[in-house]
Amino acid sequence: MHKTEFTELREQAGLTLEEAALVLEVSDRTAYRYESGASNPPRLAISTLRAAAGQRSHQPGQRKFRFIDLFAGIGGLRLGFEPIGGECVFTSEWDKYSQMTYRKNFPEAPGHVFAGDIREFTTSPEALQRIPSHDVLLAGFPCQPFSIAGVSKKNSLGRQHGFLDETQGTLFFDVAKILEHHRPAAFLLENVKNLHRHDSGRTFATIMNVLEKDLGYHVQARIVSSEPWVPQKRERIFIVGFRDPTAFSFETFQVPALPGPKLGSILLPPDEVGPKYTLTAHLWQYLQNYKAKHAAAGNGFGFGMFGPADVARTLSARYYKDGSEILIDQGPGRVPRRLTPTECARLMGFERDGRRWETVVSDTQAYKQFGNAVVVPAVEAVAHHMEPHLLEALGHGSRVVRPFQQPDVEIYKKVAVNG
Repeated sequence: MHKTEFTELREQAGLTLEEAALVLEVSDRTAYRYESGASNPPRLAISTLRAAAGQRSHQPGQRKFRFIDLFAGIGGLRLGFEPIGGECVFTSEWDKYSQMTYRKNFPEAPGHVFAGDIREFTTSPEALQRIPSHDVLLAGFPCQPFSIAGVSKKNSLGRQHGFLDETQGTLFFDVAKILEHHRPAAFLLENVKNLHRHDSGRTFATIMNVLEKDLGYHVQARIVSSEPWVPQKRERIFIVGFRDPTAFSFETFQVPALPGPKLGSILLPPDEVGPKYTLTAHLWQYLQNYKAKHAAAGNGFGFGMFGPADVARTLSARYYKDGSEILIDQGPGRVPRRLTPTECARLMGFERDGRRWETVVSDTQAYKQFGNAVVVPAVEAVAHHMEPHLLEALGHGSRVVRPFQQPDVEIYKKVAVNG
């Protein structure tokens, strides 16, 4: 989608379409006509937006860029990008319990939009325009199978090819629509390690084809292990794209040397762990029998027992069921226990270096949330690796600009008229 001069200046000013309408004292409908090119804005409107863009780029502040947080969960990707100067202007998360945790740990800021189902924002150009302008798109999108067929076959059937057909009905389709419409300078997508092997590699091939060929981004991917930062063996794939060519390379991405931290660094003192986290004798016997049965058959299925000097398995969303993948040894003759939600917050890097993480949901929901989350310090490392290239792409190097807040209509008009 070709951007009009109106759109480019509005985005440089950090204005949503509704804010631009307020600045220009026109209706939202009129502003959309300017945006779409259906009608030409008057010269004073262009001058006013240019003044707004100039005012934003020359005033000091704390924020360097704006980003949106899709399929946000409890905000792990956001925690990685705020430290490098990002301002979150839009969040989408459909799960009501994750919304509760997210809102508790990220108090609403002026201008921030919190949405539920992202599909309500991708049905039309008008719906897409409700998403604020942004420089970076973050998304931990769910993995779904795509249908891939040859372009020639689709042409013979009179069907549309490209992502509008191949990814239709998947949530990646919504990410692609947002990228196509808003054209942010960069994006970071996160998914499970096996994404690149999903459906015999066809899913990943489609994703890369859409991002590179259909949308024209310069894309790189890397599988990153959490073990250098937290005592957990958890691997995830990170896909980074820049709209314009940059020197960004995942080949130069460096991680701390192993061995990394051990479980003892995140475990609570025994007297701070309630008795409810110790397994019942019945459940413990069942897990032992289950493991013994599979061991006899030559399989490695069953619980995992860990102590303070160990590194845990991957924490999963099913942890609430029995905690079997990460059981904590409580000593000879004692039944093991689950991790507490606080320990899970530490294991995932949400609570670290003095940062507290507020849990406002049941243990069951907390376990699901942490099991579905990203490891925060791993995201922070990727964000820091992207930072210089992102700032260069935005054209201001290390220069910090203030996020746009409530439009000061009279100041912009005065600047526009007087020059």
